[in-house]
Amino acid sequence: MTVLAELPQPQNLTLLTLNTQYVLTWDWDQTTTGNSVTFTVEYMAKYKMKIKIQNWSRVCERTTRTRCDLTGSNLRYLGAYVLRVQASAGGVNSDWVNKDFCPDKNASLGPPSRVEMAPVGNLLDVTISDPVTSTQHSMKEHVLYLYYRILYWSRSDDPQGLKPKVLDSSNNLVTLPELEAWTWYCVMIQSRYDYYNKTSSYTEPQCMQTGGDTPYWQIFLYFLVSMMVCFLLVLLPSYAFFRFYRVLKNTFYPSIQLPAHIQEYLCDSPGSDMPSLLAAVSEAELCCGKLTICPEVVLLEIHVPPPLTAPPSELEQDSDRHICQDSRDSGICSTEGGSTQQGLVVGNQSGQTRKWIPGRHRPRWRRWGETSYHESPIFLVTCLLTCLTFWDYQIPKKNI
Repeated sequence: MTVLAELPQPQNLTLLTLNTQYVLTWDWDQTTTGNSVTFTVEYMAKYKMKIKIQNWSRVCERTTRTRCDLTGSNLRYLGAYVLRVQASAGGVNSDWVNKDFCPDKNASLGPPSRVEMAPVGNLLDVTISDPVTSTQHSMKEHVLYLYYRILYWSRSDDPQGLKPKVLDSSNNLVTLPELEAWTWYCVMIQSRYDYYNKTSSYTEPQCMQTGGDTPYWQIFLYFLVSMMVCFLLVLLPSYAFFRFYRVLKNTFYPSIQLPAHIQEYLCDSPGSDMPSLLAAVSEAELCCGKLTICPEVVLLEIHVPPPLTAPPSELEQDSDRHICQDSRDSGICSTEGGSTQQGLVVGNQSGQTRKWIPGRHRPRWRRWGETSYHESPIFLVTCLLTCLTFWDYQIPKKNI
């Protein structure tokens, strides 16, 4: 008959804790029994150990893992407990291995759950959130004298944080003193509990720049930037829209007309082969100016009967030619035979005044406001004197 050897006990029972999270681990040599071994974990309050009838609470039963999570076992943080582990294989059980555990004394303390920084003038406000339990409650419910150690330093003077300033506080809102304006500062915080000399790890460094009075050059810079943004967003689109409107207006409704000589050419040659740039209606409005027709002025002819014995003198011939020459501007010319050619005096746009004889010339335009010779006061006075002279000459002749 073969007798099985007893199983060895689990070794090195260790608790991995953080605030109210507890995990029990142990070591086991797999070469002794292979992979068929299982483990059982139980706990009981320490004060019940003196009672004859003991009531153990089982947490993990016949598990093949070398760890057991006790977080959900509702262990009181200020209580004292006894934990034990047993190995089993092939119907053979090892002896129990016990370990005392007091969360208030043995559990590790975690760092603050969150750290926030905010500049207040040339100072910094640091907001610290308490470490939390497994049920997301504050650890200050279990650790009444919990406080924080704050390390802070200037990033420009001490980039590595080798000589930080230290500040201890139990408040959740802390204002860092003795800071310089417009300077970057970094902060690390640690949770501490002095009764059992508990300290947590430090949080990751967080940096923030302090504020201060805004310098004048910075105010002027902000003003220039705001004006530039206002120009780009408001004035520039408005100016572009105005320019676009002007281009459209000048394209479809031009304010500058064609020059006078081009308009005269387009009106004077309607049958030419050159393309016309103006419509029929616009030609009449743009090319045709105001036509002024001067009234016909009838000049009195002075007939001096020549002497019977003498031919007409050279002075009289010159007088007849002068009468014709002077009457050209008025549109009437008398010849030796007493015949006259009548015409209208008109002006064109170039400022020239010409005589127009019906059937021979086409009317030309006269400049607006220009006065012809026969409309001048000198011409009218000359006509009046001529009439008076003729009247005086005829009366004596009749009496004779």
